[in-house]
Amino acid sequence: MTSPARPGIDAPDHRGRTGLDRAGRDLKRNPDVVVRDVELTSHGWHVLRRTTFDYRRRDGRWETQHRETYDRGDGAVVLPYDMRRGCVLLTRQFRYPAYVNDHPDGMLIEAAAGLLDHDAPEAAIRREAAEELGVRLGELTHVLDAYMSPGSVTERLHFYAAPYTEADRTGTGGGLEAEGEDIEVLELPFADALAMIHDGRITDGKTILLLHWAALTGPFANLIATRVGRLHDDQRPRR
Repeated sequence: MTSPARPGIDAPDHRGRTGLDRAGRDLKRNPDVVVRDVELTSHGWHVLRRTTFDYRRRDGRWETQHRETYDRGDGAVVLPYDMRRGCVLLTRQFRYPAYVNDHPDGMLIEAAAGLLDHDAPEAAIRREAAEELGVRLGELTHVLDAYMSPGSVTERLHFYAAPYTEADRTGTGGGLEAEGEDIEVLELPFADALAMIHDGRITDGKTILLLHWAALTGPFANLIATRVGRLHDDQRPRR
């Protein structure tokens, strides 16, 4: 009697995927890690796997470990900025995982982001900016790449910044209703956005990284340095 086909493994799942249990089985880059088994535990829109591997500790002892990994693909995020008017474009949308984990209402203020979906990062983030923000971006600056939750999530996020002007606003944004998106577009003075990190109104990690980059070494670094210099001058004793 033949075993029934398993969706996502040896039969297509609802997204046409097979072989989802193969990820990681052929990894050889680290001689201190030997993958023994990969179990597919969930395959909705994204994929949850339980992997068993042998790990050689620093003292030379081998031990068997188990890890669950959530695979949602890689993504990209962008901070659009208007230097002439000193503002940035952000979004506000409902995030249930934050809501269920003590955020007051789940409405997070974020930089626009999205999954690559087989596109190059630059193409993906231009697509997301058009859909979510209704803006045509200028030249992209690559800021950094980062694993945002490496203990359990495989996603690597590509960070960008790009200029825009009022003339580049091509629509209202808001995201794709067919994908359940209901996104509010926020155009904020950069100084206000930066202050919102420190008073708790912005709590999203990727957005905090981009805003701090913009203040420290990015497009608003000179503006912040000038303001700090003026503050120091004001605090100097007068003769």
